[in-house]
Amino acid sequence: MIERYSRKELKDIWEEKNKYSIWLKIEIAAAEAMEKLKIIPKGVSKKVKLKGKINVKRILEIEKDVKHDVIAFLTSITEKVGKEAKYLHKGMTSSDVLDTCFNLQLKQSGEILIKDINSLLSSIKKQAIKHKFTLCIGRSHGIHAEPITFGLKMLTFYQEFKRNKKRLENSIKEISTCAISGAVGTFANIDPRVESYVAKKLNLDVEPISTQIIPRDRHAQYFSTLAIIASSIERFATEIRHLQRTEVLEVEEFFGKKQKGSSAMPHKKNPILSENLTGLARLVRSSVIPALENIALWHERDISHSSVERNIGPDSTIALDFALNRLDNIVKNLNIYPKNMIKNLNLTNGLFFSQRVLLELTSLGFTREDAYRIVQKNAMQSWNNKSSFYGNIANDKKIAKKIPVNKLKKLFDFSYHTKKINIVFKRSLKK
Repeated sequence: MIERYSRKELKDIWEEKNKYSIWLKIEIAAAEAMEKLKIIPKGVSKKVKLKGKINVKRILEIEKDVKHDVIAFLTSITEKVGKEAKYLHKGMTSSDVLDTCFNLQLKQSGEILIKDINSLLSSIKKQAIKHKFTLCIGRSHGIHAEPITFGLKMLTFYQEFKRNKKRLENSIKEISTCAISGAVGTFANIDPRVESYVAKKLNLDVEPISTQIIPRDRHAQYFSTLAIIASSIERFATEIRHLQRTEVLEVEEFFGKKQKGSSAMPHKKNPILSENLTGLARLVRSSVIPALENIALWHERDISHSSVERNIGPDSTIALDFALNRLDNIVKNLNIYPKNMIKNLNLTNGLFFSQRVLLELTSLGFTREDAYRIVQKNAMQSWNNKSSFYGNIANDKKIAKKIPVNKLKKLFDFSYHTKKINIVFKRSLKK
């Protein structure tokens, strides 16, 4: 991922130095296990720990000649450690190191993403509670429907990201496996107890059965989860973009004192952060199809997945980390305009009370069809003439016969639409 969309904490996980450090940890842990099982002499792991320093430059130099990354790594370590290094990697295959490392990197990345989601959840929750009863218009098909509150709108995102957190936790658990089973996964040349030891050392689960590689359905689930989270980010970003339109302006991204909105038009304040999130979401989602296609590898192993994962592993996790943090900052610093919400709410002269009148008429004996026809006629009159919907309803003789004025006024009470907000909040915020 390019620097522009990279945060150091997650980026460091995918640096060559961290990768090789994990490889070394795997090899040392395997050596420790083999020493305990008296497969190799004692003291090997200790000497590797002491002298086996990572030299990225040297590893890459060797790889240019040998055309094999794991062999290049082992050769570099041997140069530092000496003859004891010959016991490293005994009975193992490259995939034991590569796959266990990749899963550990995905786990490390996932744990950072969980922290990101927790921070975002906290920010959304604060806005939801603050604007619990801040009235605004709900829209369906982009058209004014009925009143809701901005807090309720925020609460939908809160719940969505709670689900995303659970999805990611499940996917991290799914991906947190270790395979040290040797060529074609039979353990013919290595004791299964070595695998158990390495797994415990790295805080991973043992892969029950591997075919030299860890099954890629696990990875497909992980990347699909990242894509779902990215889509949730885009949904939130799209809502902000719509609400920031000039003719709506119910919310607005924070705009710094020295910030510029347009190179040509000095008056512009564009929702560039939300637009950026929309683009990043597309990027994260693009990893899903390759991850799914990686499931169907040939026989016990091929490396068609390798080039894919070298890209989608870092790119998807780094991009999502950046996006989650950007969205968190947007939510924390969001400019919210309740007055504009009320102004927009009143644009249709009370038409959003139409269902309330409809239900009242049906309760008084009108058929639904007759009630709908009467209410719609008055609604269209209000829409076409920009007149008060309440006024039209009050002057309708068929309605006046059934509903006295004092009762009719109660049908146009905003509190009707907010009376159960507390219930929704209570069940949504419970742990």
